Amino acid sequence: MVIKPGKLLAQIDCPEDLKKFSKDQLVQICDELRQFIVDNVSVYGGHFGASLGVVELTVALHYVLNTPDDQLVWDVGHQAYGHKILTGRKERFHTNRIYGGLSGFPKRKESEYDTFGVGHSSTSISAALGMAMASKYKGDQRKQHVAVIGDGSMTGGMAFEAMNHAGVSDTNLLIILNDNCMSIDPNVGALKDYLTDITTSHTYNKVKDEVWNLLGKFSKFGTSAQEVISKVEGAIKSAVLKQSNLFESLNLRYFGPVDGHDVNHLVEILADLRDIPGPKILHCVTVKGKGYAPAENGNKTTWHAPGLFDKVTGEIYKKTPSAPQAPKYQDVFGHTLVELAKENEKIMGITPAMPSGSSLNIMMKEMPDRAFDVGIAEQHAVTFSAGLATQGMIPFCNIYSSFMQRAYDQVIHDVALQNLQVVFCLDRAGFAGADGPTHHGAYDIAYFRCIPNMVVSAPMNEEELRNLMYTATQFNGPFSIRYPRGQGVMPEWRTPMRKIPIGQGRIVKEGEEIAILSIGHIGNYAVTACEQLANDGLNPAHYDMRFVKPLDEDLLHEVFGKFKKVITVEDGCLMGGFGSAVLEWMVDQGYTAQVKRLGIPDAIIEHGDQLELHRECGFDPEGIAAAVRDMAAVKVEK
Repeated sequence: MVIKPGKLLAQIDCPEDLKKFSKDQLVQICDELRQFIVDNVSVYGGHFGASLGVVELTVALHYVLNTPDDQLVWDVGHQAYGHKILTGRKERFHTNRIYGGLSGFPKRKESEYDTFGVGHSSTSISAALGMAMASKYKGDQRKQHVAVIGDGSMTGGMAFEAMNHAGVSDTNLLIILNDNCMSIDPNVGALKDYLTDITTSHTYNKVKDEVWNLLGKFSKFGTSAQEVISKVEGAIKSAVLKQSNLFESLNLRYFGPVDGHDVNHLVEILADLRDIPGPKILHCVTVKGKGYAPAENGNKTTWHAPGLFDKVTGEIYKKTPSAPQAPKYQDVFGHTLVELAKENEKIMGITPAMPSGSSLNIMMKEMPDRAFDVGIAEQHAVTFSAGLATQGMIPFCNIYSSFMQRAYDQVIHDVALQNLQVVFCLDRAGFAGADGPTHHGAYDIAYFRCIPNMVVSAPMNEEELRNLMYTATQFNGPFSIRYPRGQGVMPEWRTPMRKIPIGQGRIVKEGEEIAILSIGHIGNYAVTACEQLANDGLNPAHYDMRFVKPLDEDLLHEVFGKFKKVITVEDGCLMGGFGSAVLEWMVDQGYTAQVKRLGIPDAIIEHGDQLELHRECGFDPEGIAAAVRDMAAVKVEK
């Protein structure tokens, strides 16, 4: 289905085309751009509300700036769809987030207008400052550097670190704070309250409006914005110091708040700020989902990435299953955590800004005093959990696998070295699907199994997830449980919980000649592969190891004592992962065998459906079956 852009948008293939239009036409261009996003996402899916909220800002930035020479960095990138459409990717936008198509996030190799690859939060100011400092070193002080960051991302520690540095940098850096009171879930914390105070202060806004009017009057007489600012800066600070001290104390000139949906006013403001040297911050107030009533007025979290929907009625399409469906792993986690917490008053839940995605919102609703959303602050989440553990609590720290990478030092230094009982529940382990490489949980097995005191586990199904969560409450030390995005395999999943001996695997299927060792949910692919292989007369054994650390040594002695051909299967990186652990053990124990490792290779795997990516890497059911067939055809000398 080809989606046609509006009359004016159809004429824009790059920002230079946008500049050919008059300011009076920008409102229509914004309307057409917003409609083009609605038309595409309703049919093909993707992130939604964030891009609608910055349509006017996106148009104004590309209208005023000389991109790509002026460098524009988007934080996270959920909001960059309009940017992509205006920078030469309009005709291919329907391939967004589809296997082999455009990335859902800005990506350097995709376009020269994507100055920095993003996907995780709070990186934009640091990156833009680095670019600005390089320009300063090269003597190119005319080049502009702009970081667009949401108020949710502003809660991340990196953003504060970068602003602290920017304030003493004397660079042409403009930070645009896109303030819509949302990340994916509603924002939390003192910064949210602080920004709300600014945007609702009548005294502050009166002064702010007078300042912008003054800028406009002086510019008519040829006076530069820099001169105007120097005349009124003292008065501004005196009048609004209580409101602006956070940013002013970091030596960032603060402007705003301004209406982020008035494109013509934004153009004027950005043109004025371009002439003011030094680091500065523009506070834009926007509405997530702006211009599409169901998203603007409905549940903002739902409309962050709603899936396919009817653009006329706003009805989000839901598949009606013909039979009972297995739940999502994150929902099993959420409900199980509440069950455990009702039985054990020491249990608490922690997540860095993903209560809905991780299903910790279930506990937050039932036990608000025992579940915490700490904002986009993974490092803080881990050390906060460690602090709880020192006081006898049992914190379940739920973080997406790829986001846990941001808190690795805290896992080692604050948890493992002190051998504290923190349970790490790593959601979205393995391939994250259409979100792509910035969100793939490829490395957690490798980076956790090398940490002393850490237990590393993965359930093959919902029952095992529940059992591992219960087991972790009985273990006095750090314990990690990884599980993938999406559905499990057990419609009847509310099974009684039992303790699993640490490091104990299980035999899924007895067999001959070849043994398949799997870890985690991907073991279900091995079950399917064994069913296919039965038609070929092949009968491999299958073991669900459950633990990467410690490994089940009794089970491995059985495997390597009986089989000379072994296949390991994991949905994690091969380098240093589960298969590597098995090989290390085999060599240390003096066994010899032909071992084939299946998993994620030493490469960046792009976006696509999970099964498409598993197939690409060769560990889908057909890939596992093919590995068994190849190995069965090879004779091994005894």
